[in-house]
Amino acid sequence: MSQKNKKQFGVWMDSHNATIVGREDVDNGEFIILDHIKNNGADNNSNEKTAHNQEIALTQKFFKEITRKMPNIDAIHITGTGQIQEQFISFLADTAQYKNVESSECTSNKMSDEALLEFFKNRFN
Repeated sequence: MSQKNKKQFGVWMDSHNATIVGREDVDNGEFIILDHIKNNGADNNSNEKTAHNQEIALTQKFFKEITRKMPNIDAIHITGTGQIQEQFISFLADTAQYKNVESSECTSNKMSDEALLEFFKNRFN
């Protein structure tokens, strides 16, 4: 399969926001913003164990919302701040549908949508 025909996606994420980038026609065309996903995080809870469990559940929900926008991934590049990218790559590796996905990551600061599109265009071309 040539690089041009792969179903390529990019995700910029931090622990509260994700921007998903993909091609207009799934496996070809220009990169476009597919969606912005928000993770509000756990409520303030006086019980540390409950707050921790809620945070884990919300993070899993956040990851599932992101993957719903990316069916049949061949390649994904994940960028952003913090350690959430590593957690997301681990989530993909532990999910049968995504375990053979070619994934890569790097760290970057928040970008405008236009700069993000250019970033992934340069990354995949």
